[in-house]
Amino acid sequence: MLNDMKEFMLLIRNQADSKTTFSAERNLQFLEACRVYIEKLTKNGNLKSAQPLVREGKMISGSNGSWNEAPYNDGNEVIVGYYHILANNLDEAIAIAKGNPEFEYTTTARIEVRPIKMKEESTAYVYPKG
Repeated sequence: MLNDMKEFMLLIRNQADSKTTFSAERNLQFLEACRVYIEKLTKNGNLKSAQPLVREGKMISGSNGSWNEAPYNDGNEVIVGYYHILANNLDEAIAIAKGNPEFEYTTTARIEVRPIKMKEESTAYVYPKG
């Protein structure tokens, strides 16, 4: 039942240059595979949202009066996108993640599968939904 499903974030990690060697045709095949994956998740009632991330930005750290800005991709691996999904449990979320086209088209992909905290148990505060 959809109302009993839990929310998960799939953070797609890959090498920043993982697709730079793709031909135009290979890139279109990858994008089509992503579209099919998204449509399947939507049809099955698992998808809340999905977006790729642009390969530019900043990592900020510090506190008031002492901020640091650095490139977000100091290493080779970056978060290239995310899927906000619904699944019955962590095992189902992992099974959904394993179907992601990143694994079919690259050898360096990793997906972080994380449950989304909907409520603070200690205070009963319920986080707003988008």
